[in-house]
Amino acid sequence: MTNALPSPENIQRVVFNNGMTVLARENHSAPVVVLEGSLAAGSIQEPASKAGLCSYVTAMLTRGSVHYTFDQFNDAIESIGASLSFSAGAHNTSFGITCLAEDFPQLVQVLADVLRNPTFPEEQIERVRRQKLVRLQEREQDTGSMAHLRFGEALYGQDHPYGRAVSGYTETVSTINRTDLELFHQKYFTPNGAIVAVSGDVQFDALVELLTRSFGDWHGLVVDQGVPPIHFPQAIQRIVHPMPGKFQSDIVIGCPAVARSHPDYDALRVANTILGRFGMMGRLGETVREEQGLAYYCSSALQTDLVAGAWVTSAGVNPANVEQAIDSILAEFQRLAHEPVTAQELSDSQAYMTGIVPLSLETNAGVAQTLYNMEWFNLGLDYLQRYSGLINAITVEDVQRVAQTYLRGDAYALVVAGPHEV
Repeated sequence: MTNALPSPENIQRVVFNNGMTVLARENHSAPVVVLEGSLAAGSIQEPASKAGLCSYVTAMLTRGSVHYTFDQFNDAIESIGASLSFSAGAHNTSFGITCLAEDFPQLVQVLADVLRNPTFPEEQIERVRRQKLVRLQEREQDTGSMAHLRFGEALYGQDHPYGRAVSGYTETVSTINRTDLELFHQKYFTPNGAIVAVSGDVQFDALVELLTRSFGDWHGLVVDQGVPPIHFPQAIQRIVHPMPGKFQSDIVIGCPAVARSHPDYDALRVANTILGRFGMMGRLGETVREEQGLAYYCSSALQTDLVAGAWVTSAGVNPANVEQAIDSILAEFQRLAHEPVTAQELSDSQAYMTGIVPLSLETNAGVAQTLYNMEWFNLGLDYLQRYSGLINAITVEDVQRVAQTYLRGDAYALVVAGPHEV
């Protein structure tokens, strides 16, 4: 890869008449191309009674289209050693291509066909349903998965799209039929609001021409990305999800945070790095896992989306250590909020956060994902030039302020999934 960071000088961007945005950074050092993109169709558009519908549609894309049966699709991808993947999220349906430059036009043609023209064969609908139901049964037996699932429901509410599982539930996936799939695809799978980010051995003009041939005559309405108002808990919500026969308990504790666009986002990222990311998973890993020996793992994450977010700590523990681990985690929350971090701790975390960026951009995949995020979150093409300044501007006082604001000891959700009742 070239040493220069992606910037307005080397990122090319165009918006098609149908609302699709294309970004690219040429890199001719190797004959490889990576594409990362999405459509603005997500689980927030599905009714609660059909939870998992967007995920179901996404899974069906490769199961048959106008020009490709399921077997023909797999042959087309595997015969050239490429990859073409899809996944559903709350606000979008993502897709990705990795291939040799000589095969890229063919892969784009396949991508366009399966996105635009899925046929939803009945036998594949039932096959995918069986696979989904098995995975949902497996989820029900995984303590970590169930702890996170119940946490989302507790923080956002089961009636809110953010509180529901993107993959759905056994009772909802069981009722989804072909008409549901076709109508959802027809209404929400449009190029309006789509993003395509490409890095690799491509010429931008040729890329635009290729994407215009494949997607230029595709049109649709703008998909509404709004969600209902969120009523976060104003008190402690403690939930136990009993899972008899398990040998581990998983704990998820978290508080409401912010959307990606919020002014506190950068300060929260720095604070979270100190709390549960840097080194051996930050203070949480050092204290709860290493010093006290209470957890197999313990870390924190800042989960952000377009509208809201959460500051979440996860831990896997011996069932006998649940209460002590919870107390230790909450103590670290309070220490971050009420004791200023040291200047050395802050600078080390900032150096880590700024230092990993060039490493993440050493591959075409890293560049394509970064270009995509810059567009999706409206960060600006000069975001990487501003990034170090944004992170290094965070002060000890900023870290303490956001910890006090968001790590509230009187308003959080706590879920324990394991073999016992707490």
